[in-house]
Amino acid sequence: MKFEIIPVTPFQQNCTLMWDEKTNKAAVVDPGADVDKIVKGLERHGLTLEKVLVTHGHLDHCGVAKTLADRYGVPIEGPHEADAYLLNDLATSQTRTWGLPPGVPFVPDRWLNQGDTVTVGGESLQVYHVPGHSPGHIAFFHPASRVAISGDVLFAGSVGRTDLPNGSMKALEKSIRTNMYSLPDDTQFIPGHGPVSTIGKEKKHNPYVPEKR
Repeated sequence: MKFEIIPVTPFQQNCTLMWDEKTNKAAVVDPGADVDKIVKGLERHGLTLEKVLVTHGHLDHCGVAKTLADRYGVPIEGPHEADAYLLNDLATSQTRTWGLPPGVPFVPDRWLNQGDTVTVGGESLQVYHVPGHSPGHIAFFHPASRVAISGDVLFAGSVGRTDLPNGSMKALEKSIRTNMYSLPDDTQFIPGHGPVSTIGKEKKHNPYVPEKR
């Protein structure tokens, strides 16, 4: 499996293009905006888009998920159903909150839960439910390449905001300790914003959720 980060929106959100090298089938994770930029990424690598994946329902992560899915006639998978209220508000209250152009509301073809598996070509990713930043936030992990996509849960040296409606620092800390920190230390994770880091590094140095000893 190969991965490429495509920064989108004025917030430089890490939209991730991932693909199975054997089949050239691809998924786009968290398309917040800039459809043309994402399409160019697919075309540059000669990929066939198979599905759109969404970690959570905030506008900068999924504002054009439906637009992209409709363009290619592919399904949307994720997030967890607890974020349904956010997906309904992509064109209204979230636009006012974030100051971004309106997104397109949608209901995914498949809600995702802890323990589910998502396929991209012949590759499989594990799904983790990681609430705290939003109640329906999920993360993806590809065991074979030791790469995770954490969305706005865990960052390099930081964690996701919990001051938004339905956010919870207690839930976020539990999500990180129970799920993200359960991954191998050499796992590289792609956060929703900012640079890539490793689980081992965050266990040792993250000031918000240090590893318990």
